[in-house]
Amino acid sequence: MGRGRQKAKATKQARDIKYYSPNTDYSALQRELGAPTRRAPSHHSEVPAEPDYSAYEDKYADQFDDDDEVDTRRIG
Repeated sequence: MGRGRQKAKATKQARDIKYYSPNTDYSALQRELGAPTRRAPSHHSEVPAEPDYSAYEDKYADQFDDDDEVDTRRIG
């Protein structure tokens, strides 16, 4: 197949794909996107969202200074 025929075929296929519009079942789409009528109980509700780190709060406080001192020395 020559280059001209090959390009024409590719152009035709691209145009067919671009303007292809299948029949849409809107009721099935609504069922799929709609909220479920009954939710299953979640087993994740007992797990806390974040672990409690309050026991470690003061343990490492002396290692890190939270002073907002800015180093004003110029380098260079």
